[in-house]
Amino acid sequence: MKKEYIRSVLNIFASSPFKPLCIHANKGGDCVRKLSESVYAFCEGDMETVERLNHEIDDIEHEADVIKQTIRGELSSSIMLPVHATDLLNFLKPQDSISDEAQEVSYWLTLRRFEAPPEISTGFLELMDKTLATVEQYEKLVDTLSELLESSFSKRDVDDTLSLVVEVEEMEHQVDVIEKDMVRKIFRNEDVLGGVGVFHLTRLVMGIGKIADNAEHAADRLRTMVLRR
Repeated sequence: MKKEYIRSVLNIFASSPFKPLCIHANKGGDCVRKLSESVYAFCEGDMETVERLNHEIDDIEHEADVIKQTIRGELSSSIMLPVHATDLLNFLKPQDSISDEAQEVSYWLTLRRFEAPPEISTGFLELMDKTLATVEQYEKLVDTLSELLESSFSKRDVDDTLSLVVEVEEMEHQVDVIEKDMVRKIFRNEDVLGGVGVFHLTRLVMGIGKIADNAEHAADRLRTMVLRR
């Protein structure tokens, strides 16, 4: 099954070098969408769903790894690329971290039940929603790579792509603001949450925030890749 999957990715890579990057970005998006479902289930106390989604995220993250390894393997061949191979690899690394961090947060959700005041659960869900929106905006950004290739990097298409980079950066900043506010709220409720509860929720909040940070970092690397082509 894995060999067939790799072969299909190779076929896509041969016809369009950027297409596997889009598929890989979508795998990261799929992980974060599953994570969003898991966060909502976690806040509702549905640990059975949290456990199930954790396994599903593991599977998607593994598929993302297979695509990443296949792309890296192909870059060592004589395939012609419209961008510098080093820039592409520097872009691929933070993009891959999106699914990696989603998998990590998903695992941490399984470790402890959610018991916190309403203001924390509301902020927690807001953080997840904004992070998911950031990642989905990032997916739109990566989708423009194929259009850039088809138009031979026309100035108009390059400008459209770069404007999406700025949007991802702004959305990540909004996530960062929510994240810091959430950490303050968690520590203000230490008497209710206890030391372990504070540690657990802080780790979850910072992990979710890191997903958006990885998307912003990948967007910045994509900008460098496009400008240095």
